[in-house]
Amino acid sequence: MIPQPFIHDLLNRLDIVDAIDRHVPLKKAGANYVACCPFHSEKTPSFTVSQSKQFYHCFGCGAHGNAISFLIEYNGLSFVEAVNDLAASMGMPVPEQQPEPDNSYHSSDDAHGGGLEASSQDLFEVMKTATRFYREQLKASEKAIAYLKKRGLSGETAARFAIGYAPADWQNLEAVFTDYKSEATQSLLVNVGLIVVSEDGEKQYDRFRDRIMFPILSQKGLIVGFGGRVIEPEEPKYLNSPETKLFEKGRELYNLFSARRAIRDAGCVVVVEGYMDVVALSQHGVDYAVAALGTATTPFHIQKLLRQTDRIIFCFDGDKAGKKAAWRALENSLSQLVDGKSLSFLFLPEGEDPDSYVNKFGKQAFEQQLKQAMPLSEFLFKALTQETNLQSSEGCAKLVRDVKPLLQQVKAPALALMLLKRLSQLSGMSQEELEELLQIKRSSRQRTRETAPRKAPVTPYHWLILILLYSPGYIGKLDRNLLAACDEHTEEIAALESLIDFLDAHPSLVESETTASILIYLQDSPYRTLLESVESETLEWDESIDLEAEFSGALMKLQELQRKKQMTELQNKSLSMLTDEEKQELKRLAML
Repeated sequence: MIPQPFIHDLLNRLDIVDAIDRHVPLKKAGANYVACCPFHSEKTPSFTVSQSKQFYHCFGCGAHGNAISFLIEYNGLSFVEAVNDLAASMGMPVPEQQPEPDNSYHSSDDAHGGGLEASSQDLFEVMKTATRFYREQLKASEKAIAYLKKRGLSGETAARFAIGYAPADWQNLEAVFTDYKSEATQSLLVNVGLIVVSEDGEKQYDRFRDRIMFPILSQKGLIVGFGGRVIEPEEPKYLNSPETKLFEKGRELYNLFSARRAIRDAGCVVVVEGYMDVVALSQHGVDYAVAALGTATTPFHIQKLLRQTDRIIFCFDGDKAGKKAAWRALENSLSQLVDGKSLSFLFLPEGEDPDSYVNKFGKQAFEQQLKQAMPLSEFLFKALTQETNLQSSEGCAKLVRDVKPLLQQVKAPALALMLLKRLSQLSGMSQEELEELLQIKRSSRQRTRETAPRKAPVTPYHWLILILLYSPGYIGKLDRNLLAACDEHTEEIAALESLIDFLDAHPSLVESETTASILIYLQDSPYRTLLESVESETLEWDESIDLEAEFSGALMKLQELQRKKQMTELQNKSLSMLTDEEKQELKRLAML
């Protein structure tokens, strides 16, 4: 862990424009700098860098962050490596690790906590220690080495992926954690999913036994979980870490951290089903493969991948289970797609998976298969019409019924229009008839001809978040009573309350009048995406912005909302039921 004050000082002293311009040439555009986004393909620049607030935001793919996160995303560095790189460029020696976890900044790349978490350091250290132990055990196990050799893995590949081995005994970790049975250590090991404790608390044993161990890295390059594969034939074949403070299966992808540069270079990412598929492909030079972690591909996975590339290829086994997994991936992808991005599906010959195929036929043959991948639109209609008789009216009606919930999820206008046209061809119905039947009020073509709808006015909560992110010092002028009177429960209100709590807990950040974005300390916040989206709006602000007027306007709007709410509550009561005090209050509110 690098001391938080040093991170703060580093980000305040460097210029994000210089840091990014070394890798991506920037052009001045008003108060900001712009470029074509390095994280997705585009022809018109939407990647914007704010020199005044020291953050970047892409209006195309949503990438957002500071100089540290840019190096992590762009160069595939770990957090510590990125800090060292930036510090070296500034001639700032990085101080030694700080002993107090409360004063250390770190991001676990999950949505469970609030940014500066005292326990995260201990949890990550436990995972690193366990990884070293499993790697040492692999070197000492003839059985595990023989298994990996049989699967065609070289020692170099195993080392590159930090693959290890968990011995068959029930309490292997006792050998590396000297205070294994102490309450504190037991709690840490349980919290990261490495040991299981019986319900009565009397027995504890290692979760992973007699398994090849694959460390799972977050997007910051930190070990957040493990995947364990059996050596002997038994079930379950793969055992993953449970959901923990560090690890959420639906948000992580195996090998994404290491594959990001290769994904950008290849212009695509291949999504496979297993750890061994990823490792085998990498050994043969296909370094742009990732795998879901024992769960179906989620919308969050798709969102994460589309920030890396414009093209996703799902590669599944050609059996029934593989086609079922492909269909789930398709369903979860529809709402995330935008025009210009593509998803396709490759089904390998029966009896083959990426691991076996690349070992038999090599990289060139596998990449040739990728070129034959089926576009999402083709796979969608092929799957829906496979057992449907389109020569009958009933069959056409069934197709329209089945495609309706899928088409309604598609937000990409051009893709939606193309799918509608294809459905029209297959069903024999006109586009106008389908639009009415599918409850599509107007076609994508009509929408593009109209002017863009006016942006809905923001709420006062949104307004206050915007001001506090831009100038945290306004926390001292905030009327807390207005917020205390609010009994609504929305994401914006929760995000505002979380931001206020953070600023209250870290007055030094407020008092320092820092120019850098405070979101560097909120990378683990469950409201991170919302906060980043709100902060991006400040890119349109310049020195002419009247912050006092903006702040006063937000408070007045909040007061007005509270006044109307109180009046509505009183007016909903019968006049005879109102007390004298309530009548006076209603009169007062009406006169404001």
